[in-house]
Amino acid sequence: MSEARAGPTVYSIPPHRSFADAFVAGILATDRSPLDLARGRILVPTNRAARTIRDAFVRAAGEGTLLPRLVPIGDPELDERLGSALDPIDATPVPPAIAPTERIFLLSGILARQPGTSTLTALREAADLATALDQLIIEGVSPRELHALASEEKELEAHWALLLAKLDVIFTAWPALLAERGLIDLADRRNRLLDRLSERWKAEPPPGFTIAAGITTTAPAVAGLLGTVARLAEGQVVLPALARVREMPEEEWDALDVDPDSPTGASPATLSHPQYHLKLLLERMKVGRGEVRDWHRQGLAAASSQRSRVILNAMTGARFTDKWESLSPADRTLGDKVRHAVFPTPVTEAMGIAIALREALEEPGRTASLVTPDRGLAARVSAILRRWGVDADDSAGRPLGVTPPGILCQLLLETVEDDFGPISLMALLKHPLVGGERRASGEWLRAVRRLDLALRGPRPGGGLDAIAAQLAERDPRERDRDAQRRERDQAAFALVRPDIERACRTLSEATTVASLAASLRDALDGLTNGQAFAGAAGRELAAMIEELEFGGGGATLAIAPDERLQVWRTLMAGRSVRPPYGGHPRIRILGLLEARLVQSDLMILAGLNEGSWPRTQSSDPWLAPRLRRRLGLPGLDYRIGLAGHDFMSALGAPEVLLTRAERDERSPTIASRFWLRLEAMVGETAWAKRRDTRLERLAHAIDAPATVDPVDRPMPVVPVDKRPDRLSVTSVEKLRADPFAFYAGSILNLRSLDKLDSRSIAAWQGSRVHKWLEEWLREGSDPATLEAGLDRLLARDEIHPMLRALWGGRLRETCKFLRSALEQDRAAGRKPALAEAHGEARIGGVRVHGYADRIDRCPNGGVAIVDYKTGGSPTRKALDQQFALQLGLLGLIAARGGFADAGTDPVALEYWKFAKKGQDFGERMSATKDDIADYLAQTEAMMTRLAEDYLTGNEPFVAKLNPAFAPYGDYDQLMRLEEWYGRA
Repeated sequence: MSEARAGPTVYSIPPHRSFADAFVAGILATDRSPLDLARGRILVPTNRAARTIRDAFVRAAGEGTLLPRLVPIGDPELDERLGSALDPIDATPVPPAIAPTERIFLLSGILARQPGTSTLTALREAADLATALDQLIIEGVSPRELHALASEEKELEAHWALLLAKLDVIFTAWPALLAERGLIDLADRRNRLLDRLSERWKAEPPPGFTIAAGITTTAPAVAGLLGTVARLAEGQVVLPALARVREMPEEEWDALDVDPDSPTGASPATLSHPQYHLKLLLERMKVGRGEVRDWHRQGLAAASSQRSRVILNAMTGARFTDKWESLSPADRTLGDKVRHAVFPTPVTEAMGIAIALREALEEPGRTASLVTPDRGLAARVSAILRRWGVDADDSAGRPLGVTPPGILCQLLLETVEDDFGPISLMALLKHPLVGGERRASGEWLRAVRRLDLALRGPRPGGGLDAIAAQLAERDPRERDRDAQRRERDQAAFALVRPDIERACRTLSEATTVASLAASLRDALDGLTNGQAFAGAAGRELAAMIEELEFGGGGATLAIAPDERLQVWRTLMAGRSVRPPYGGHPRIRILGLLEARLVQSDLMILAGLNEGSWPRTQSSDPWLAPRLRRRLGLPGLDYRIGLAGHDFMSALGAPEVLLTRAERDERSPTIASRFWLRLEAMVGETAWAKRRDTRLERLAHAIDAPATVDPVDRPMPVVPVDKRPDRLSVTSVEKLRADPFAFYAGSILNLRSLDKLDSRSIAAWQGSRVHKWLEEWLREGSDPATLEAGLDRLLARDEIHPMLRALWGGRLRETCKFLRSALEQDRAAGRKPALAEAHGEARIGGVRVHGYADRIDRCPNGGVAIVDYKTGGSPTRKALDQQFALQLGLLGLIAARGGFADAGTDPVALEYWKFAKKGQDFGERMSATKDDIADYLAQTEAMMTRLAEDYLTGNEPFVAKLNPAFAPYGDYDQLMRLEEWYGRA
């Protein structure tokens, strides 16, 4: 057994050295044999740190060696990691810790008892409450002290007094729940294990060496253990980037004003200092800074020692920044190996970073790391690198909620909550995991694509039955081909419906978290044939479902039907899918936590904007700053100091690139305080010289085309035998105003698709009005019955309540116009005869067909053709210049007997417009100003000219030939309008 010693052995590795490599080099430089190494133990902060140290041993050992035991003190199974060190025969076992998921459920149950608190609110509050509980436990503060604090504080604001009362209830119920289950909090268990380990090692020092490496946690239990380790005969504590006396004067060190009795009484400026937590740790270890020595090896990658002095000068306290003016150039210059780049957006920043990483791979053996707290930026860089065949997954992982299995869970719940609305339903059906074996054969995708087209337009009523009814609904204008298409749509829906119905049935019946998890498991298994639980993301989802279903507490936590989706998203928050090993060996993408103790040849510190690095400190909903100070908890600015220490450590790499974007997706950004400190200390001129403008130019140029060659105005020429000889009256107007639009629609057969779930599109509104007036005419055309038909229209389930209120009011006003106009016509002997009448005739050598919205019989034997306009209507200018030809062509069809049983003498061509005119709704306008025969002759002449030019001739179909009369933009992208319009 080794003997304990009175004096501590504490070392520091400065920022300009790679912590892991320098630490391992120092361990291997001793005269310990391989067996001596194997008998030792190294305490590290996290599993990631253990892997980093292990990799450093592999790099340094060369031919191989036995490794010491690496023990992450943050591991939940700390006692198993330590093995027999905590297993004396007479020791009372430490109670097991409550599982994190069960803990959240039990806390949520307590919170949900409060009046007016939903399960969703309780779950969200429970996560913050669990964090507050952990902080109290880690700092050794009894939650019951809040009760005493509430009685002492007479001047607390009313809302804080209410919160303290709420906390008091929770802290009374929580210990009782834990005791009932024989469990304790995980933080409490870790504290007990660390305290027990510290006491045992004091009494019986362990055999072999014991080293604590890279641990900077200031928790009293951790600090106590480190103090014990530092005083063991073969014990050492190695800290990262601690400022020594020669690098940080005593005056600046003392200004951090750590008071062991009241550690959090420090000012925000002190709490945010990168050295504050290290000073606090030394105080709790009862070690003076003068007792800390320099580590005796530098490792593989190291910058100049001058870099550490410059970094510490830059990060000095605000009170001492005036010393920058008196520093020598060497003590304020970062050198040629530290450069920076500023990009306009995060997209170009990601491209610049990816280029820098790719360039690093050109040098054999060179390593590079991207360090950023911005997960979006890290994902962009990873995606760009994959373009070049470089797999560099983000080690921080991906949120479970953005992985395919996580998204599928949300789509299932959203579909149920939305009552099978078209958008959510199609998103679910198109998910790549849905369909099983039928997706592989293509059968599922064909059915889904057909449904996608069939459900475009208005939203059906709620439920799958409403979708089936809409697909079965027959349009009066439906031809044989349309009937066959309707049958295929119904067959496609019949294919997918059973699976969706079966998957969602149990979800709609889930009333607790546990039953929701079980229902999702069954639904995912049935929809995906088990593929949802394959891969890293699937395994993480399966583990989450198992915890929720069987972990305890979920069976009693009730959820309302409208909360299922948000509750599930809340439960998934914070769960990440770690990438499997096997990425590029020389490229790493790391978060701040993962980057601790790591250095590469090139370190890229990215996203250096305020709010990102350091992150904006959100307020604590449970513990106000005043309460935190009274309870001895660290202030919220404490995390800024930790981010600053991470920045210091990474800035010491052999080569460093700093990057930021001048704006994010929403607004301009402000450079990080760490960036501004470096810029202020180095000086504007010297800082500008270190700007990597070459990288910035590359990021802009890499995706820019070598030349910009915009297209000319398109004017395709089509062989005569490919030009149509039958066309509708509406397409003739397109041919007159925009021949290219006619070419795209009538020759290429391209149509714009309605949006899914488009509740108020003009075309849909117009078709419903036409349907209403058609039914009215077929039922007898009595003006007095118009309102009854309108009531039936507005009562349809597919009409959204907001649309019913707004559109319905306009239609009722229009109904007054219709009734008045119809009564006047009836008095004059004119009566409606036909609705939605289809006619066809040969005009100008081609067949022209169309529908007349209404045909009236006039007293002199002639017919009046009426066209309803619920939206925009032709102007008088368009009519006079023959750009609005629809009514004229319908009149020609009637004159040639194209409308059966309608008569052949058109005497009136009218537009009945339902738009607002002045203070009223509705207007009737004649298409002709002169004799109708002359108007029809002019229309025929124009149709003949168009047919000779475009249908039987070789005239090119010029884009936007008459743009003033071609306002529609369905084909603007196809004709690449933006490239040539204004130049042609």
